[in-house]
Amino acid sequence: MESYDYIIVGAGSAGCVLANRLSAGGRHRVLLLEAGPRDRNPWIHIPLGYGKLFTDLRTNWAYYSEPEPHLGGRRIYNPRGKVLGGSSSINGLVYIRGQAEDFDAWRDAGNPGWGWSDVLPYFKRAEDQARGADDWHGAGGPLCVSDTAPHPLCDAFIDAAAEMQIPRNRDFNGARQEGAGYFQLTARRGRRCSAAVGYLRPALKRPNLRVVTEALAARVLFEGRRAIGVECRRGGAVATAMAGREVILAAGALATPPLLQRSGVGPLDLLKRLGIAPVLPHEGVGRSYQDHYQVRLVLRCARAITLNDDMLSLRRKLAMGLRYLLFRTGPLTIGAGYAGGFFRTPLAADGRPDVQCHFINFSVDKMGDALHPFSGFTASSCQLRPESRGEVMASAPDPAAPPAIRANFLAADRDRRVQVEGLKLLRRIMAAPAMRPFIAEERDPGPRVQSDDELLAFCRERGSTIYHPSCSCRMGTDALAVVDHRLRVRGLEGLRIADASIMPAVVSGNTNAAVIMIAEKASDMILEAA
Repeated sequence: MESYDYIIVGAGSAGCVLANRLSAGGRHRVLLLEAGPRDRNPWIHIPLGYGKLFTDLRTNWAYYSEPEPHLGGRRIYNPRGKVLGGSSSINGLVYIRGQAEDFDAWRDAGNPGWGWSDVLPYFKRAEDQARGADDWHGAGGPLCVSDTAPHPLCDAFIDAAAEMQIPRNRDFNGARQEGAGYFQLTARRGRRCSAAVGYLRPALKRPNLRVVTEALAARVLFEGRRAIGVECRRGGAVATAMAGREVILAAGALATPPLLQRSGVGPLDLLKRLGIAPVLPHEGVGRSYQDHYQVRLVLRCARAITLNDDMLSLRRKLAMGLRYLLFRTGPLTIGAGYAGGFFRTPLAADGRPDVQCHFINFSVDKMGDALHPFSGFTASSCQLRPESRGEVMASAPDPAAPPAIRANFLAADRDRRVQVEGLKLLRRIMAAPAMRPFIAEERDPGPRVQSDDELLAFCRERGSTIYHPSCSCRMGTDALAVVDHRLRVRGLEGLRIADASIMPAVVSGNTNAAVIMIAEKASDMILEAA
């Protein structure tokens, strides 16, 4: 390949933002490398199509964790996007930013410029809010954010929460996060708005931007301790691209640490074990990893109004498809969270919601499986601020080898107790008068599971990730911090990281909006340095 000012590794949520912003104005030559293909699969652009992509190896890395010690040795499935747009092309589309206190905590941990008042302008700059601009939202940005149509099950859930003294909330990204309501999605007029659609497509015709797909980054090249380029594999050949200004890693929390480690930047014992010559021994690369853990209640519906029912009927399936083709409405436009809420358990001593619920009008044994052959729906509980931390390490020098992922779910006692309290709270909402007409029975875990110990055992046996990997190259000032507050890799020159891996702690909610914000802010930092 040629020489560029900037090389961006990974065309996911962050990489597409960076490619757009750094190539704007035409001053800088930018190369964007993506290991997967272009986003031509039609299921990418249909919101409910994420179910078709959940295990599709053409667009999904389909990682599995190492045996998790606190989950009975289970290996947890970790889908990640391998396509233009990355995980924003295969995720559940839910648009949540997190809590203001999350970002203030980042700032107070020694990261100036990352408080809520600092990052809110970047959330707003990114957003094209269907409701219009206000103090909390932006309009006219690249990322479309819109409402979903109501559903009687979701209405009943929100009413039931209100009966439990949980406030209704029309905007989880507004003045307060707490409450129950409908999620907004990164979609517009029935079509997914991935980072590739919102950010990359408008930039593709720029002569100073080159996008290379199916190019697997093997390692960052260094001259001393300065990053000077990237070596990648494409079509059976090895290619090298040189960077005159910076290399920016945006491969995500599961791919960025192994890439650094294969490049000689990581824990010294790992580099020795893999036979990789050290460039900069760094114990923090791959450490401090966090993810959200969810546990699901599955309920049999007393009325045939679920997506399960739509899929069981040929007539309803045909009507669903025709409705989407003609009007871009109907069940094919929903995301992985239809309604939901942010709730406080008795353990939320700081007054902030500590669990999130995703309420969905369908049910499965586990995500990715076929829908149940009965009327069913799902309500899940996810602890927002886990204390457990794990690691992400390269498993081999080969860049095609999957990473060794250990989330260490439920290692902390508080995490275990919050998960149990979250399930108990969900059960109380399901038992409220507004929900009773819709529930025939609780199928999973079922009425036999009642005590705290039984609920914890259910959490260990059936819980899973909710797909928010983060913090594996975290920002900070201590010895394990990988990047500084300008996202520069400590101890090196010409190398930054701008993806979910830099989060000091996972945000209180879905992570995609925060990743796009990180990339928006990173682009300003990079251009300021230029």
